[in-house]
Amino acid sequence: MSDSSAVLPGYPDPLWIQAVALVRGEIERGVLKPGMRLAPERELCQQLGISRVTLRRALGHLVEEGVLSASRGRGWYVSQTAQPKKEWPNTLESFTETAARMGLTPHSRVLQNRIDPATIDQAERLGIAPGTPLFSLERVRLLNDVPIGLDLTRLPLGLVPELGELDFTERSLYATLAEAGVEPVRADSTIEATKADDRTARHLEVAPGEPLLVMHQLALDADQEPLFMSSIRYAGERYRLRTSFSRAPQ
Repeated sequence: MSDSSAVLPGYPDPLWIQAVALVRGEIERGVLKPGMRLAPERELCQQLGISRVTLRRALGHLVEEGVLSASRGRGWYVSQTAQPKKEWPNTLESFTETAARMGLTPHSRVLQNRIDPATIDQAERLGIAPGTPLFSLERVRLLNDVPIGLDLTRLPLGLVPELGELDFTERSLYATLAEAGVEPVRADSTIEATKADDRTARHLEVAPGEPLLVMHQLALDADQEPLFMSSIRYAGERYRLRTSFSRAPQ
């Protein structure tokens, strides 16, 4: 473990969960590599400032996840199959494109595929008249069969009239739009933290009340006209957005 690793007794998460996050973080940063043996338990307890009981609960949890393996009398090892957590991009790409870049298999469970008249609020965001037919597509997005997010996208049916007849279990919405000549070039996004309600928790296979990250997006075309809007609820521990900031010259 790195010298700066330590759990914080006053932090809201239980100590063993903090220890899990610290070990996982060392693996993600490449400090701990597949096949590497962890330091002895006594040393880890000193580094993390926790008891051996707490440490073993954390390491046992990581074994159950397949991140670590235990060898009787020899210690704890990073699993050969452990991989650093892949980051979401800060560029506009589809879920399918992101999965391909990560080397993962995308899949969707379609929960809702319907056409409804646009409400006043929806019409205002999309720059259309209230009552305009909207295609609503709600999917559980999975990577390697692990639920990552609950995605609800709405767009004017007139953009691609046959959308309601298509199966989006494997099909990419972005690719379908591109085939029809509809190309988003920018998405205005906001991200906020929330807690999983019962329905979302069930679909993402997390406990009710677990932390979620919600991304609201409005996709725009080259003329800066709205194309579609989406809200994606991500399981907090399975999503990390990479971005960067720059400072203008003073």
